[in-house]
Amino acid sequence: MLITTAHIGPVIALIAGILILLMPRLLAYIVAIYLIVTGLIGLGVIANVLGG
Repeated sequence: MLITTAHIGPVIALIAGILILLMPRLLAYIVAIYLIVTGLIGLGVIANVLGG
């Protein structure tokens, strides 16, 4: 299976959801990191770094 930037968003959301369930105190940090990463994916920055 070829992993592209289209696959990264849902994987990050799944990991963030699990972390929030396990460590609710970190909610603000997890949400902030999720928003930053999805924003970078949307702008294409992550794709450029990964060579896509």
